[in-house]
Amino acid sequence: MTADDTAEARPGAVPPAVRTVYGPDDLSSVPVFRGGFINFGHWDGICLDGPLTVEDRVRSERQLYRRVLDALGSDGDGRRRGRALEVGCGLGLGCALALEEYAYDSVTGMDIHPDQLDRARRANAALLSATPWRLRLVRGAAERMPVGDGEFDQVYSVEAAQHFRDVDAFARECARVLRPGGRAAVASFFVPGNETRPDVARELAVRLDSFASGLDVARPVGALTGALAAAGLADVRAVSLGASVWPGLDRYLEGLHLDVSWPRNFLRSYRDGLLDYYLVTADRPTKQRD
Repeated sequence: MTADDTAEARPGAVPPAVRTVYGPDDLSSVPVFRGGFINFGHWDGICLDGPLTVEDRVRSERQLYRRVLDALGSDGDGRRRGRALEVGCGLGLGCALALEEYAYDSVTGMDIHPDQLDRARRANAALLSATPWRLRLVRGAAERMPVGDGEFDQVYSVEAAQHFRDVDAFARECARVLRPGGRAAVASFFVPGNETRPDVARELAVRLDSFASGLDVARPVGALTGALAAAGLADVRAVSLGASVWPGLDRYLEGLHLDVSWPRNFLRSYRDGLLDYYLVTADRPTKQRD
């Protein structure tokens, strides 16, 4: 157990499917997620007409992180010079990218799964050794973050929100840990619209094992945008990234010769209007609203 672990508040229970997939199953080791970033990728600029390589897959994963980090904004010279928190950091490779390419003063990577944090410490051993003040890895839940009020200039999360059980609590925590004038950005897949759709949830569970197992939650994107607004954040926006995510992912899956066919249903579900991929941003106002 590390000093970070002993200093943390209780992180909350890890949902059973999350415990398995990110624990002994080690999702980062499967061919779909080569590169270790554990996201579906942003495929703009990658030719989908011919065979896709592992290098293409890693490029797509890194590009998704860049799309999120770019949405957080920057100083006039493109630098961050601030403190950022990644919620659901996985192996911490996105934290390292943020430090290396966006020049944050520091990044804190938080994950609910202790196995993921162990992997993150191994994957980032050189960075942690060379500049330990710039990268911090802590265990915590999205709904109960073990960090201080107003501690961060920016909060971001890449393809973790589909696992969150309580987006209202997550939104309140984002508002709490952001400084006035700070910004949050969340990228993940949601059901389009504002209303809960039990029929869509049932159909996604039929098509996609990750929904059937309870790993992913069939939640409308409006649940997140509404929660962020209710928590006091402003200028809440959701932008669809589906056209840049689903076709490229499916094209890559096509070349893997998977033992199961259900992952190919992500693109089908997107085309049928059941699921989309979104980038959601929100700002903490500089002044408290009356």
